[in-house]
Amino acid sequence: MPEPFPQSTLELTKPISSPGHLVLFSPVREVNNEIRSETLARLPVTGEGRLYEIARDSSREKARDHYIRLLQGRGAQILYECTGIGCGRSNVWANQIFGQRELYGRDSGQDYLVAGTTADDGSRWLTLVYTVTRGNLREYVWVEHLEVGPGVTIPGLGSVDGRIHGPVIVPWQGGITYRFDWSATDRRKISEWAASDGAIVVLAGFSSLAEDETLEQSLARARQATESLSEVLAKTGVSGAQQKLIIVGPAIVFADPERQGDRVEVTVIAR
Repeated sequence: MPEPFPQSTLELTKPISSPGHLVLFSPVREVNNEIRSETLARLPVTGEGRLYEIARDSSREKARDHYIRLLQGRGAQILYECTGIGCGRSNVWANQIFGQRELYGRDSGQDYLVAGTTADDGSRWLTLVYTVTRGNLREYVWVEHLEVGPGVTIPGLGSVDGRIHGPVIVPWQGGITYRFDWSATDRRKISEWAASDGAIVVLAGFSSLAEDETLEQSLARARQATESLSEVLAKTGVSGAQQKLIIVGPAIVFADPERQGDRVEVTVIAR
């Protein structure tokens, strides 16, 4: 568990052991009492959560910076982060995600991050940090530190040997020109992974098979979209020389609902 922020007081410790613990990797919203998020995972985990109240002469921004420094010192990858109303509604985080009513505060006064670490023994850990300012101006931080069970995919986190990062799933639309649905966080992660010496960036192009098209036509669409994304990456500093394009089209089907349809999956393999 990360060392607590010095200007905070421990209010609660909660053991966490679940075959399907909810972890969000994108903004949250609630629709018909159901949690909706573009990228979420229900993971087998063991660990604990801790609730801290931040001292009135300090701030949640300082607490967040404290945890980021600790995570960076451990070599953790920040898989997703958000701030303010970009995270969604605070009451959903407080009541539906974390189950801690003390975390219900201002939508504009919250932030969240999830970071992943692969230990030397191959175990994988997620650390979640959520801070919020309540209406009475009291500030809290909730920290979850979780060991993830083997054999499951963690969005954005590499394999157990630490050499494989991703995949980052980039849905695409278009024909002559293409629009890619990926966030600034996704682009930053790919650039950071690709910056390591000898890293290879693999772009796997997938496409759905429409009723009125042949396999060859579907593969051609996947190839054109993948080549277009390759050009975009080259403009952001990921040279074509370190890229490898693999065209899959509709030939491989995944059960994961996030890995469906027209998309490019970007994986970075370190030396």
